[in-house]
Amino acid sequence: MNEEYNYRFFGCMLDCSRNAVMTVDSIKKWIDISSDIGYNMLMLYTEDTYEIKSQPYFGYGRGRYSVAELKELNCYAKSKGIELIPCIQTLAHLNQIVRWPAYAEHIDQKDILLVGDDEVYNLIEDMFDTVCDCYSSEYIHVGMDEAHGLGRGKYYDIHGDNNGSQILIDHLKRVSEIGKKHGKKLCIWADMFYRLIAGGKYNDLPAEIDKSICEQIPDNVELVYWDYYSTNIERYDNRIKSHNRIKDGTWFAGAFRSWWGFAPHNAYSIKATAAAVTACRNNNVKDMMFTIWGDDGAECSKFSLLPSLFYTSELIKGNNDDTDIKLKFEKKFGISFDDFMLLDLPFSPNGERVSNGICDRTRYNGDDSGLFNSEKYLLYNDIFTGLLDSTLMGNEREGFKKCAEKLHRLENNAEWGYLFRSEAALCEVLSIKCDLGQKTRKAYASGNKVEISDLLKDYDELLYKLDAFYNAYREQWYAENKGQGFEVQDIRLGGLKQRTAHCKKMLEDYISGKTDKIDELEEKLLDYKGNGEGFQNKPVMENLWGRIVSANLIGQKF
Repeated sequence: MNEEYNYRFFGCMLDCSRNAVMTVDSIKKWIDISSDIGYNMLMLYTEDTYEIKSQPYFGYGRGRYSVAELKELNCYAKSKGIELIPCIQTLAHLNQIVRWPAYAEHIDQKDILLVGDDEVYNLIEDMFDTVCDCYSSEYIHVGMDEAHGLGRGKYYDIHGDNNGSQILIDHLKRVSEIGKKHGKKLCIWADMFYRLIAGGKYNDLPAEIDKSICEQIPDNVELVYWDYYSTNIERYDNRIKSHNRIKDGTWFAGAFRSWWGFAPHNAYSIKATAAAVTACRNNNVKDMMFTIWGDDGAECSKFSLLPSLFYTSELIKGNNDDTDIKLKFEKKFGISFDDFMLLDLPFSPNGERVSNGICDRTRYNGDDSGLFNSEKYLLYNDIFTGLLDSTLMGNEREGFKKCAEKLHRLENNAEWGYLFRSEAALCEVLSIKCDLGQKTRKAYASGNKVEISDLLKDYDELLYKLDAFYNAYREQWYAENKGQGFEVQDIRLGGLKQRTAHCKKMLEDYISGKTDKIDELEEKLLDYKGNGEGFQNKPVMENLWGRIVSANLIGQKF
């Protein structure tokens, strides 16, 4: 046991922008749980998913929170001892507004606002007007991360060659002044500013740094060091020290991994969090939060990260006794810790990474190189084109069957059963689909139409199981999120079902002699990671649906 952590803010950040906007009731449930176990802060990450009455296209069609909803959540959080802090974007990560003519002329490039444009600062003023009206916190997180290419698009066309560092600093100063006008303190993700001082890299600072840049950080701006990719205490320790050399009092943001497919990564999150909390404790970091992102679809339930949420709260209290933490978790949530950790299983059907929850966490290598999300890319890997067939190791089918069996046993839990039903149904799909393309290609290559005919029953079973998964996943989505965004799941899963039916029909036409070949199956497969015909036969991390589903859709985000 360590001493209880002496912190100011200890909380989470819920991503309510990447396709899924949690309902007010779900946010309240999260507030209830987190406040009960010791958290005192919650950030809502909303890029454009909040109402700005003077900006009708801001968040249009995205399930944005109304002013009334945000005020309701703010009041509820205060009643539970939680400080609700807005987490918005005032530079980049605003890709969803780029599509609208109202904003098109005010974008530098990609999702980056056109710095120096008066209309941009009018928009930011409107952002502040809304969040200051809705939230009572003295803090606003204004983002400003990952604005790579700043000043190289429309800004360059207008102003010519420029100093990217000065553009960023000047923009920060203008946003800072807007914050001061509203009496607010600002947080920014530190990566862009940090890179100005560290030679373009987000790592340990060199011995000598340019203090003149540090001195330009406005006095109402605090840095947030984010790091989601390590289990190494020394790395966290060095980088916390590095950030504090720029400006003392840096916040730390870790992560509960929810953004790589349908399954959570609790085991890795717990290992990484334990290292991060140790480093934060050693460096007397007063403000910590743990992000829960939803990249490329937000398929994963935020509540599936409860083991990470609870375990971290115990670490903060000084408790690092796994047995005691598990006992407390079961008493609190009515389900055993190890059972809840089974939600991690679909990303590792072969069991080489997670076999017993946190008891197995020492098997990680100190970074995320061993993580993969086969439950997503094998779901959407096309049966005929098979771009990711080269990742198959040979025992996935049996692995997913075992996962499904374990998850089915928990699907009747009164409160959390819907999570297990959804993942069990997904594993049922994958127990058929994971290698169906490989088997189809092998049968086709043999020219044996009887063997091909025998596979048609697998296609029928897959279509049946896809319906069952869709219904279970739909239940999960609507238990937590607003309706907007589910159209993306309809398009993806509906497209998968239609494609499966189409592939079956193509096989039937080939068997009957209606066609004499299937173009996709004629093409020789290459390794997904670039090894040509030498398959690496091991799982990977590939989260972008547009890259998984087709070689013709790279960059698409449906």
